[in-house]
Amino acid sequence: MKAARLNRLFNPETGRCFDVAIDHGFFNEAPFLAGIESLPRVVEALVEAAPDAIQLTAGQAHHLQSRKVKRKPALVLRTDVANVYGRQLPRFLFSRMIEDAVLQAVRLDAACVVVNLFQIPNEPELTAQCIENILRLKPESDRYGMPLMIEPLVFQPNSIAGGYMVDGDPGKIIPLVRQAVELGADVIKADPTEDVPIYHRVIETAGDIPVLVRGGSKAPEEEILKRTKALLGQGVAGIVYGRNIIQHPNPKAITFGPRVLRLVSIPFWPWKGQNTSQTNHVNGKSQSHAGPGRLVASEF
Repeated sequence: MKAARLNRLFNPETGRCFDVAIDHGFFNEAPFLAGIESLPRVVEALVEAAPDAIQLTAGQAHHLQSRKVKRKPALVLRTDVANVYGRQLPRFLFSRMIEDAVLQAVRLDAACVVVNLFQIPNEPELTAQCIENILRLKPESDRYGMPLMIEPLVFQPNSIAGGYMVDGDPGKIIPLVRQAVELGADVIKADPTEDVPIYHRVIETAGDIPVLVRGGSKAPEEEILKRTKALLGQGVAGIVYGRNIIQHPNPKAITFGPRVLRLVSIPFWPWKGQNTSQTNHVNGKSQSHAGPGRLVASEF
């Protein structure tokens, strides 16, 4: 049953996933609402643009699932709410999971559930909450055939970053990704590393679990395209963009633009045991060799 839902999440022609996250309203942060003030209009624009998936909360998922269209993006259901994204961390931190998360996902016809695995300096209790959430979700996701996406997030110290800011240190990202795999993830949604050309190390530590890379903080469109191309060349199974899509003047333009579409249409199947290429890492450099039906990013 998980395989059937994963087939809805990943593009059947390419094996990749382009997921647009618009669950930001869950976290009670005013800046996160820019671009999604009217969620029905945003969902309408995204459905027309046709990414592979849209990430929503239980309270907003109906805007996608009630649409009377034969084909629409798969639903990725956010299962946990947290208060860690402000410019200052509050006195009490939490990451709380919705009740009966997997059953809610089944009723909403979701293709996947997603849950955070936070690593914030000097906040081990919050990490413990995240692990407890995952330990509760895992057996339920197995019971009902619902794929489990775990989102390992490493934060910079709040005193340095002045608010929510990803720490791109591979020495922190890689072990947290591995912990997510060990906890039973079916899909990983991970941060980019500071040095994109070493991202194959993240893919390696995830083994046969597909890795989607988060977009992170807002960036110019050309930088997004360049980073996307580089990450795809490192072997990621897809990308998840949120604010870089919803706060773009024209969300359809960046989601369905010919350059992005061309990048995410590169066939890719290694996580399903159908790898058509061989990638060698020599002196820290990735050298990809295309097999039948596959293009490598350097060809663009």
